Amino acid sequence: MITLYSFRRCPYAMRARMALRYSGVAVNIIEVSLKAKPAEMLALSSKGTVPVLSVDGRVIDESLEVMRWALAQNDPQDWLLKDDPVGQQYIARLIDENDQVFKVHLNRYKYAERYPEQPMTFYRAEGEVFLRKLDQLLEGRDYLLGEHPSLADVALMPFVRQFAHVDREWFGQTPYGRLQGWLQRFIESELFTGVMQKQPL
Repeated sequence: MITLYSFRRCPYAMRARMALRYSGVAVNIIEVSLKAKPAEMLALSSKGTVPVLSVDGRVIDESLEVMRWALAQNDPQDWLLKDDPVGQQYIARLIDENDQVFKVHLNRYKYAERYPEQPMTFYRAEGEVFLRKLDQLLEGRDYLLGEHPSLADVALMPFVRQFAHVDREWFGQTPYGRLQGWLQRFIESELFTGVMQKQPL
């Protein structure tokens, strides 16, 4: 039995579910309330954060590791770019910048009232540096590193979506047309709409 403890709107859980769905792994998804975390999830991982994947006694509680585990089972579109070592390095760098830098700006932009040291627009401008970089990567192609999605696209997409949704009108008026199109393709994809279907708590 493979079980994933998840929270639908969490970008970390979102990217893990997308990788699992893409790989075709049969998973029992348990949607949790972050205000009332189930004891069985906390028994598996004391971190208390989602996602948590339980596979035959093994526990994986980092979203990127869940994604890599899923792709090790099946990766039909070559998200891992297995024959492209330069592309693999790019994947690692983009995800690291997203998780270590962009996520900090996203949190401060989305919850600006918690960070009164600077106005909301300051935090947005800090995050825009990464958006601009992604938009430039999309020049002449549909995805960040080529003509098909890679691990980087799917690992970053939930965070770009969250940033865009803080102020959708602003995002729609930015000059990042390629990034807007990239995000919209994901939002309309069966892969994304499938994982965003509501599950009972």
